[in-house]
Amino acid sequence: MREAAFVKQNKDKWLKFESVLLNNAQITPDELSGLYIEITDHLSYARTFYPNSQTLNYLNGLASNAHQKIYKTKKEKKNRFYSFWVKEFPLEFYKYQRQLLIAFLISVLFTAIGAYSSATDGAFVRSILGDGYVNMTLENIENGDPMAVYKKMEETNMFLGITINNIKVALYCFVFGVMLGIGTVFVLMQNFIMLGSFQYFFYEKGLLWESARTIWIHGTIEISVIIIAGCAGLVVGNSILFPKTYTRLTSFVRGIKAGLKIVISTVPFFIIAGFLEGFVTRHTEMPDWLAIFIIAASLSLILFYYVIYPRQLYKKSISTDEQ
Repeated sequence: MREAAFVKQNKDKWLKFESVLLNNAQITPDELSGLYIEITDHLSYARTFYPNSQTLNYLNGLASNAHQKIYKTKKEKKNRFYSFWVKEFPLEFYKYQRQLLIAFLISVLFTAIGAYSSATDGAFVRSILGDGYVNMTLENIENGDPMAVYKKMEETNMFLGITINNIKVALYCFVFGVMLGIGTVFVLMQNFIMLGSFQYFFYEKGLLWESARTIWIHGTIEISVIIIAGCAGLVVGNSILFPKTYTRLTSFVRGIKAGLKIVISTVPFFIIAGFLEGFVTRHTEMPDWLAIFIIAASLSLILFYYVIYPRQLYKKSISTDEQ
């Protein structure tokens, strides 16, 4: 059957079903489940015969909304919190892997720009990091302890201050997504040009490894989840620019909800990063193998939760739908 004929044949059913979902009509779970089964049948058909089509995207959205509504009509389980973190969010986040990749590439680009600008303009580092920080670090280098900045503040105060600041950055990335995603790109630009300048500064002083093994103990998670927060902002911007089959307002509301979930997911990771920066990074005397282990474990955790695990859940859900 041609796609146009398939759409014409079932369009009225889909619109009726969408109206039930959007208007929160009070129908029994059994009625909703019956409609859901019919939609999932259409979804399976579209996935087979019309891959990468607007029809498939539309039915995917309907099926997802229906699934959530069905389970909202049921009594909440005691493990709802666990379910969100382990199943619901990772599965939903699979849909935003493209935005995550874009946020990552933007971050790499601005890091490279920061490093290149620092290499070609001697005053650039000071303009980005500030004279106070640069002078203090130069003094620390002369005193034989380049990373002394991480030892100056009391552990708990540093942990709380860094964590709160990082969460603010994440919220800025998310909220500024309403500026068609341009605001999010601006926040990423500020942070990653600074990162590139910061790393080049130590490279120029012959301390790239010393700085990297220290900074990335906490920076691996911290920088990664800033990129993920950038993904949240791009999801919001994308929902405004490309509403697909939804009205622009409906698409925007969906984008805000999705972006907020992504930002919420970063909070525990920011807490971990803050703890590492406040209590662990200051121990610059630790052996290289331990620093490398912490960095590798942190990177593995981020990649698993935000990239590998969502893909696993998605493939599992597809297998279940086809049975």
